[in-house]
Amino acid sequence: MKGVEEHYHYHLQDICDNAKGLRAFFDAICYGPKHLMIFGGVCPSVTSIIAESLEGWNLVQLSFAATTPVLADKKKYPNFFRTVPSDNAVNPAVVKFLNFYNWSRVGTLTQDVQRFSEVRNDLTNELEKADIQIADTESFSNDPCVNVKKLKDNDVRIIIGQFDENLASKVFCCAYNLNMYGSKYQWIIPGWYQGNWWEQANSTNCTTKKLLSAMEGYISVDFEPLSARQIKGISGRTPKEYDREYSRELQQKGVESSKFHGFAYDGIWVIANTLTRVMELLRIKQRQNFHNFTVDDREVGKLMLDVMNETNFNGVTGQVMFRNGERMGTIKFNQFQEGQEVKVGEYNAIADVLDLINNSIRFQGVEPPKDRTFVRLQRRHINVPLYSILSTMTILGMLMAGAFLFFNIKNRNHRLIKMSSPYMNNLIILGGMLSYASIFLFGLDGGFVSDTEFETLCTVRTWILIVGYTTAFGAMFAKTWRVHAIFKNVKMKKKIIKDQKLLIIVGGMLLIDLCILICWQIVDPLKRTVEEYSLEPDPHGRDIAIRPFLEHCENTHMTIWLGIVYAYKGLLMLFGCFLAWETRNVSIPALNDSKYIGMSVYNVGIMCIIGAAVSFLTRDQPNVQFCIVALVIIFCSTITLCLVFVPKLITMRTNPDAATQNRRLKFTQNQKKEDSKTSTSVTSVNQTNTSRLDGLQTDNHRLRMRITELDKELEEVTMQLQDTPEKTPYIKQNHYPDANNILSIRNFTDGKDGEKSILKNHLEQKPQAQWGSMDPSRINRGPLEDINSPEHIQRRLSLQLPILHHAYLPSIGGVDASCTSPNGSPGSSPRHRHMPPSYRVMVSGL
Repeated sequence: MKGVEEHYHYHLQDICDNAKGLRAFFDAICYGPKHLMIFGGVCPSVTSIIAESLEGWNLVQLSFAATTPVLADKKKYPNFFRTVPSDNAVNPAVVKFLNFYNWSRVGTLTQDVQRFSEVRNDLTNELEKADIQIADTESFSNDPCVNVKKLKDNDVRIIIGQFDENLASKVFCCAYNLNMYGSKYQWIIPGWYQGNWWEQANSTNCTTKKLLSAMEGYISVDFEPLSARQIKGISGRTPKEYDREYSRELQQKGVESSKFHGFAYDGIWVIANTLTRVMELLRIKQRQNFHNFTVDDREVGKLMLDVMNETNFNGVTGQVMFRNGERMGTIKFNQFQEGQEVKVGEYNAIADVLDLINNSIRFQGVEPPKDRTFVRLQRRHINVPLYSILSTMTILGMLMAGAFLFFNIKNRNHRLIKMSSPYMNNLIILGGMLSYASIFLFGLDGGFVSDTEFETLCTVRTWILIVGYTTAFGAMFAKTWRVHAIFKNVKMKKKIIKDQKLLIIVGGMLLIDLCILICWQIVDPLKRTVEEYSLEPDPHGRDIAIRPFLEHCENTHMTIWLGIVYAYKGLLMLFGCFLAWETRNVSIPALNDSKYIGMSVYNVGIMCIIGAAVSFLTRDQPNVQFCIVALVIIFCSTITLCLVFVPKLITMRTNPDAATQNRRLKFTQNQKKEDSKTSTSVTSVNQTNTSRLDGLQTDNHRLRMRITELDKELEEVTMQLQDTPEKTPYIKQNHYPDANNILSIRNFTDGKDGEKSILKNHLEQKPQAQWGSMDPSRINRGPLEDINSPEHIQRRLSLQLPILHHAYLPSIGGVDASCTSPNGSPGSSPRHRHMPPSYRVMVSGL
């Protein structure tokens, strides 16, 4: 053994040459003294060749500097031991460090060299045992930037590197350029680099300042050259005392220090301890077998192996102990802080304990980096203030609808409201309130309800909106259909279209809706779907990413079902427009809402088209989408209700009777025949309410009786005038041929339909005999005597009686007081001729 050591020292400069090293070994075996152990082997290539052949020579080799993981294979190198930990010894320490900070996802970046590849393979096994995910494994030969970029793309935050210091500068230069440093990243690299390696090995275009910025905070892992525990070991020295003596020897001899000197020192003690123990065992066997005691090289070699495996003592490098020939040493952790490495902890492989120095590790952030970008799902929900504002507007709309409902119910017996079908008005209000109510449901999302409740909510709000729309516009269109049926079908006479029939029409429309909705729900129901969007940075600067998501109500064939609903609603609106256009000339405001229906359909159609388009384009912005949908519903419902009820409110307040009168004044000659038939059909509208018809008939009978009484009074006045003896001489037949024509009121009838009354006023053409002459004695009378003359009385009667009769006609449904006496036939149209200008003078008193 001594010869081998001397031979190794003699050929120190060629120790890494495989041929020379192998020849030196064989020369020592063949020509030197008998050897029991081989101490040494620094270069992995020479050491592995010699260690592989030791078993045949029954020799044991102990290395103090060979750290290659290849030598850990006990099947190939059964007689090899080393006092220095293997490069693989850092892997359990790294795993322990990762577990300490709960890092369960890492990536590896390895130089494409066998030494580093073997360490990475062993690390992979250790990580798998510890259930730590390897997100990405990258290897490179010269340029690591592409691989570093892949690590970043794969969101690797904890990076374990295996490369030498020459490529380490390139790696950190790439990390700087890719911004892979700082509070979000943690680099773990080998700790055996030379001091200030970044200055000596910088072959990149990055400045030293940039490298230091990227390197700040990295963790280096390497074996501990000297134990930190100041305990006297087998040599009687503490690690500190040994280091002091070693430094003094270096100064005296002027040689450079080696980080393996402590392991070489402990190796000498391992050899000495092993030889001493083997000699003791041999003496014991010799005493037991005093006679004929022999031992061969094989037995000695086996004893050497057994004693080496039992080695356990404290050295200057810590506790010296072997497990399958591998040194169970201490691994230290250093951190690069402000331009230098600082020890922050150590790992005891024997006790499997990680000991970190308190408050020594400085991370770039307020907390250790995350092992991945933690993604926090964030629901894009509707802002509470926006929901509150729109809900308030909705409540106001519902209160308005409630006020309209109260007005409609309270005045249901009024002629204006009766003619406008109060039951249909109630349905219009109900449809509007259902549409309003859907807004509350559209503003709810998964933040307020569970996933199951959200799916139910999808169905409920769709049903409410569709049914509300059909109820409101169906009732409005049904009313218009009745007006159209009465005024456009001239053959329909005295046929009553009651509200029950209109309710059936609306019910039929709702039945179609229910069929569509039920089929939709059974075949392809609405379900909750989640749409996720791209990652966004945390607005508060935390080391997390925000992934927004949005909940939708969708199904497999959403487009088809929406197309069916839109098509049906579109046909309904077209039907309403057709009815409104057909009834545009019906001028009874209480009956005809065609103008308002047209305005409502126009506004609703435009708003729905705009709202649907904008809602589709803003489906990823729930606040905008909800605002658009809510405003469209509020606007459409409000404008519809206001167009239907506000005119009625105004009319009720200003002129409650005007709305029930037919105000068409201008017709062409070609329309007269049709108008006479149309006026007849008005009766069917009035007969929709039996109680109203009975009241009108009672009033009509009373007024006719009153006219009869007035006729009698007029006849009496006429008789009195005729019996006056003073009137005859004063009338000249040439001047007053018609003086004896007394007006009478007769033939006041309701006609066939109960709405027409005709007042006939005529002059009798046959002159009386007593009016034919004139008394000459009356000619010279004074002015006072002439006031009561027959001609004056006749003139006053001819002026006042028509005015008196016309004054009664408006109260019984006849012509206006400003019109002349109607001489039309019973079948004439309701238009009236205007009286001559002379009949517009009101003369008071008889």
